[in-house]
Amino acid sequence: MTTTPNPAPNVTPNVTPSATLDTLVERPLSPKPAMRKVTQPQWRRQLRYVYLRFLRLQGTPEQLARGLASGVFSGCFPLFGFQILIGVAVATVLRGNRIMAAAATWVSNPFTYVPIFAFNYQVGLWLIGGNATEAFQDLDSLKGWMDMGTEVSVRLMLGSSVVGVVAGVLSYFGGLPLIRRVRWSKTGPKGHRAS
Repeated sequence: MTTTPNPAPNVTPNVTPSATLDTLVERPLSPKPAMRKVTQPQWRRQLRYVYLRFLRLQGTPEQLARGLASGVFSGCFPLFGFQILIGVAVATVLRGNRIMAAAATWVSNPFTYVPIFAFNYQVGLWLIGGNATEAFQDLDSLKGWMDMGTEVSVRLMLGSSVVGVVAGVLSYFGGLPLIRRVRWSKTGPKGHRAS
């Protein structure tokens, strides 16, 4: 009885029903295909990173909420470039989290500038009184332009102050329970890490 020799380990002939002499070449078996790691889109990874950084912010929920309120308050002012400085300064005075304050100033961003500042101007106009078109009369002289600048600036700054205080208070009282809930879900009721 003749036996055919066993092929070398991890080597199998590549035989198919329509195999030709060229395809009967022995090839080593490839190792099991590695499990493909499921990767998340870049924006999801960055969002998760920001979320985890938020969870690791130092301070009590009250300090974080005061930082949030400080940032929202300063984000209501049309002082581009100074909003973060104002937010951090207000957070320092109120003993809030300065990183949260700097992040919260982005409530006014290139997508929200126009609606926020138009609303702030309307609030200032309502508080001072007058007509919106009064500020845009007599633009033929330098004095007309200067008067318009002062009137518009005063209305905008007054409206920004009022809207900023209201938005800051609302963000404090709205953010505090949210921050507590997120912190509690991650650390447990006694402050120990939940398993």
